[in-house]
Amino acid sequence: MGFKGEAHWVARPDGARILTRVSGDGAQTVVFAHGYGFDMGEWDQVAERLPDVRKIGMNLRGHGGSTIGSDGIMPNVAAADYRAVLEAHDVQDAVLVGHSTGGFLAMRFLLEHPEVVQQRLRGCLLIGTFAGDVSRKNLQNRIQIPLIQTGLLTAMVRIPIFGRAFIRSLSGDGFDPAWVKPALDVFLANDHRALVPLLQALVDQSDYHRLSQIDLPCRIVVGEKDHTTPSFHADDLHAGIQGSTLRRIPGAGHLLNWEAPDILVEELRALMV
Repeated sequence: MGFKGEAHWVARPDGARILTRVSGDGAQTVVFAHGYGFDMGEWDQVAERLPDVRKIGMNLRGHGGSTIGSDGIMPNVAAADYRAVLEAHDVQDAVLVGHSTGGFLAMRFLLEHPEVVQQRLRGCLLIGTFAGDVSRKNLQNRIQIPLIQTGLLTAMVRIPIFGRAFIRSLSGDGFDPAWVKPALDVFLANDHRALVPLLQALVDQSDYHRLSQIDLPCRIVVGEKDHTTPSFHADDLHAGIQGSTLRRIPGAGHLLNWEAPDILVEELRALMV
């Protein structure tokens, strides 16, 4: 589980430093944003299928070496980091890809920084994601999120049977036991106590009422067996974002980066045309 490329640090005014990696020198650029508790390494299977594309992976603040500055880690602050990454790498005519929390923050960026969006992006791919209110009609999140907030989940998943069950809960029919160790290694490397404000904001905040303001071609992909961000979130995104497309993947869960990388590449290529 690793995103290959030259490391760069994007400095933020509040003292935070955002780790990015850049590989490839193609005419087109894709920027990848990962989900809560992981890092850009979750995109390894997708990135390696794009040899002709310039690829930029970013670690969200508080994740994978990226630090949290004095402004904290709330969504508006984290979403502004997307702008900083695009500007620091002089991204033009690019596709932004967001998975799970990375997708939520991507949409917040699209809403809060429309002038930068129009200048630097041609499209956005939203994967297994939501526009907030992440515990709505979701027993799994109502159980797992408080366990993460209290620190109990990080203790539990160190026990092999619980660690496997946790990664299994994020997967669909294509679950591979080989995913368990690399995924848990990354998850446990993050300081989840510092991430509690962001995690709580995913529950408390919602942008669904603002989605019609997004003015960018968007493609939405969801696994039909995604229990972390069930497909009704994708339905609501599709209904709210004008002109968006929606693709459901039978049998797939939340870890579409590993479960269906070829389909994600198809969706990315469609946005590059």
